[in-house]
Amino acid sequence: QVHLVESGGGLVQAGDSLRLSCAASGRTFSGWTMAWFRQAPGKEREFVAGIRWPAMTYYADSVKGRFSISRDNAKSTLYLQLNSLKPADTAVYSCAAAEGSTYYYSWADFGSWGQGTQVTVSS
Repeated sequence: QVHLVESGGGLVQAGDSLRLSCAASGRTFSGWTMAWFRQAPGKEREFVAGIRWPAMTYYADSVKGRFSISRDNAKSTLYLQLNSLKPADTAVYSCAAAEGSTYYYSWADFGSWGQGTQVTVSS
């Protein structure tokens, strides 16, 4: 497993931007698929965006064109750029890591998870 710590969440207004970070440690970052998930109050956790090794990205339809996932492999850090934020994007955002370079979409596919960072978007 790899240890993951998210940062960058906060309270913003609709239309604003945020950048979330996820620092990985404990094992090599290379070769892994990384992803962001989110969970809003009273709702199930949902897939947001993923990035296969080395840099192949994929997104949920709800965020495509607004969010951008990236990774700095030298720094073992995952990022999520959130643009044009909406109140519906309010949730706890968590990063996850899975061994291997595959299109994983399910939380159950990932073996390591962070604690999450809160993103709140006001209208």
